[in-house]
Amino acid sequence: MASLVHHVSVDCADTYRLGTFWAEVLNTKIGEDDHPGDPEALVETEGVSILFIAVPEGKTVKNRIHFDIQPTDRTRDEEVERLLSLGATLVADRRRPDGTGWVTLADIEGNEFCVERSAAERAATAS
Repeated sequence: MASLVHHVSVDCADTYRLGTFWAEVLNTKIGEDDHPGDPEALVETEGVSILFIAVPEGKTVKNRIHFDIQPTDRTRDEEVERLLSLGATLVADRRRPDGTGWVTLADIEGNEFCVERSAAERAATAS
């Protein structure tokens, strides 16, 4: 094996605040050693670790890479409502009348991410 992805790194203004937001999205916790004002914050999940790194410049254009979120214990629409209540904002609604599609949201620093249908919703549509 040549290489493994160790972290997905996200540049941001406030590592602790953005890390806390994503920890809530992913139902996990921000690193125990991470505190407000730290230059880095780590959020670890079963599938990936996300490292938030403080940078002086703000986001100015569309993300080149983004997260696709798939809910595990609720529907896509329920997850969209939960994420909006955490502070995400709606960017684009790509849901279709037949139940397929996705919703693009932005996190609290404006980074876009998509919410897809859950595995249960996909299975129900396929049958």
